[in-house]
Parts: sequence; C-alpha cells; structure tokens
Amino acid sequence: MPLDLCHPTAPHSRLKLPEWYVSSLMMDRALDAICRRVKKFDRKHDIPYLAGYSLDGKTIYIDRHMPKSFKYRGRVVDTDRFLVLHEEVEKTLIDQLGLHYLHAHQIATRAEEAAVRAAGIDWRDYDRFMQKHVKSIGDERLKKVPEDLDLKPYRDEHDDDLLRRMLKSVHAAKAPKGIHVHDLAEAIQELRRRVRRHDTPGSHRAAAIKKKKK
Repeated sequence: MPLDLCHPTAPHSRLKLPEWYVSSLMMDRALDAICRRVKKFDRKHDIPYLAGYSLDGKTIYIDRHMPKSFKYRGRVVDTDRFLVLHEEVEKTLIDQLGLHYLHAHQIATRAEEAAVRAAGIDWRDYDRFMQKHVKSIGDERLKKVPEDLDLKPYRDEHDDDLLRRMLKSVHAAKAPKGIHVHDLAEAIQELRRRVRRHDTPGSHRAAAIKKKKK
C-alpha cells in the first residue's frame, strides 16, 4: 500500500486520555486503520475531481497527475491518505446508508478536514492546494478512465459536460488495454440521457406542466 502510515508496524500504546475524547492522535490512528483496509489503490488513471472509487468499492482511484505531497511549513505532507479517507467515507455512506452523493460528500469532507487538522495542517492551506489541482486536472482531456469507476457522483452533480468528455475518450479508443469500451460507452450514454432528460429540475417542471395539460 503506497500510503504513509504513522504507525506502520509498532503496536499502539495506550492513550493518556479516555478514548471517547477528541484526540488528534486517535484520529491519526483511525486514518491509518482506514488506509490499511483499502483492498486496491490505483494511481494510473485520469480521475475527474482528483479521486474516486470503483463500483464495488474495492478500489480507490487517485488521478495520476495529482502530486502525492505538498510542502507545508518545512514539512512534506503526503496527501493520498486524506483523499482515501474522503472516498472511503463517501462510498460507505452512499452504499450502506443510501445517502445522496452530495450529502455523503459533505460528511466525507468534514472527516477529511478533521484528519488534516489532526495532522497539524491548516485546512485552508490544504484545501487551496487541492482546489488548484482540481481545476487543472478537471480541464484536461480524460485519456485513461477506469471501466469500473463509479459514475454516481458525476450523475448526481448533473455534470453532462464531464460525461461527454469521458465518452469522447472512450470513442477515441484511448481506454486502457482490456477494457470493454462498448459497455463503458453505453453506460456513459445512459447516464447522459438521465442527466439531460430525467434528473434535472427543469425536466421535472416540464413534465408537471405536460401532465396538467392532459
């Protein structure tokens, strides 16, 4: 696992404070525990919005262009572990509790923020670094999209433009070797149809007006 763990092998010593107290050390240990449970970690693909997960939740994807660390007050801070926390929490809330993506994303972001602060990093500095790369990666052509990437976040954000660019990449036959591009193209097309015709406020209003006229 190419993630930086603060306690990779040594056993944890008992905390001086009760375990239910807010503790930066306990948060760091919890983050380690989540990172250890990631079954597969992938940094070989183009992932919209920096990071994502597979449909079955067994793979966490981080965009191949995303730097693995940034300099903060003389420290080199590894960022993959914070992104993994966000994606794991988000995916679990969606799959296990049935939360809407946008709600799960908010909770996952709060968990990510707590982990960042527990590591002694100012959230604004961390978020500024992340947002800079969200924009640059988001503007790139998507050349290598994993076939099992969970598209629900993009569907829920009604990002048809992003889906269109992903589809263009598939049609250009630039997907990794072994990927069934036809199946992936059909899935993206279906999501685009749902975004454009069924899942938008405007479409619901139009359907309501049409129903009244009948």
